[in-house]
Amino acid sequence: MSATLYDKVFDLHTVHDYGDGRAQLLIGLHLVHEATSPQAFAMLRERGLSVAMPERNVATADHVIPTDSIKRPFLDQLGEDMLSALENNTQDFGLRFLAPDGDEYGIVHVIGPEQGLTQPGMTIACGDSHTSTHGAFGAVALGIGTSQVRDVLATQTVTMNRLKVRRIQIDGELSAGVTAKDVILHIIRELGVVGGVGYAYEFAGAVIDNMSMDERMTLCNMAVEGGARCGYVNPDETTFEFLKGRPSAPSGEAWDRAVAWWRSIASDADAEYDDVVVMRGEDIRTMVTWGINPGQSVSVDGLLPDPAAQEPEVASSYSEAYAYMGMEPGTKLGDYPIDVAFIGSCTNGRLSDFLEVAEAFQRTGTRVAPGVRALAVPGSNAVREELVRLGVDKVFEEAGFEFRLAGCSMCLAMNTDKLVGRELAASSSNRNFKGRQGSPTGRTMIMSPLAVAAAAVNGSVVDPAEVFGTAPSSLAS
Repeated sequence: MSATLYDKVFDLHTVHDYGDGRAQLLIGLHLVHEATSPQAFAMLRERGLSVAMPERNVATADHVIPTDSIKRPFLDQLGEDMLSALENNTQDFGLRFLAPDGDEYGIVHVIGPEQGLTQPGMTIACGDSHTSTHGAFGAVALGIGTSQVRDVLATQTVTMNRLKVRRIQIDGELSAGVTAKDVILHIIRELGVVGGVGYAYEFAGAVIDNMSMDERMTLCNMAVEGGARCGYVNPDETTFEFLKGRPSAPSGEAWDRAVAWWRSIASDADAEYDDVVVMRGEDIRTMVTWGINPGQSVSVDGLLPDPAAQEPEVASSYSEAYAYMGMEPGTKLGDYPIDVAFIGSCTNGRLSDFLEVAEAFQRTGTRVAPGVRALAVPGSNAVREELVRLGVDKVFEEAGFEFRLAGCSMCLAMNTDKLVGRELAASSSNRNFKGRQGSPTGRTMIMSPLAVAAAAVNGSVVDPAEVFGTAPSSLAS
């Protein structure tokens, strides 16, 4: 029978069907980091348990890693304690640890793909909401809580309900300067931050087919911000080309067998979906959030919406957002000066994100506006080393950005990179919740890396085309 990729992968990994919509699934790859694993390892010790399949568990440190210096001990004691705990736990339980004193460390959702650990048809879990990133490869990738991290360590399985599948088809093509970040912000605005609850999102259509793997990862990364448990793109030649030659990818005859199987697990052409949403790429503009959840966004030059024109529940959330952000309906985001510009995170900390911005800086000779603190933080050490090799670090520094070491940095701000007081940030990260970037009163506007760079130069939100003109299409990401 024909089926979606989600249903194929779910069925292939079912260890036990409870008969009530729940199933126990084998997890093919469990990614571990320092922020959600200490309690899970402690629970294993309390019960005298070992890790069931150490070879299917890979750890890194990312949330607490300083981006100015990784000299030990860290100045931040909590970060030092959490890293020490991860070092001890991975050693005691026999897990592979991509440590910050080695070449392979970085944000867990960046290093998984670049190491070739992330592959089509897998079930992947991690104690992090944005595990959905790995769905870009045709995997079912799930963010899990600490108790589930314990369960996966102990049994290599997780119990979950079977999800419905919504196909989100983006036809046509994107306008110049519109990026994958704009696409996902548009989708979340249209479908809502809870619109995907109970669903897996399958992204498809000509716009998705033409995206690079970096772009697909940006898209899937924020599927959870629309309420979906996971998001994915069916594997294709773009997927295979990205994975070929990666350290953990198959090689030789095993590669040919893998590709044949990867093709087979893609959704069948006549697969049935629980819901289908069709959008046009031409309708998507450069998007920026204005409020306190990723669904509260407008086009870069649009007017902020009037709460009075919304349904009562929405109007209430809008009023709360305006009060927190210190903004007014009917104004434009460009009316509010920014204090901080941040390019990085598991959403937009990959090579192409920095190359696109560097090209714009080199082409225009623009610089960060006085008074704006600007940080460029690669998502992995490998990304950083390649940028340095290409001289991109110098381009950012000459433009007025601080070019940092790899890490999560000012996305969640569980490190020393934080907003101060009521600072307003233009950020390429994934969440604009209250206090998200380290200050209880700090304010975040989410946008693409190119839009962040344009805001840094202008001193406030602006259409990147006004600052940089039109970038070559080969650099769009």
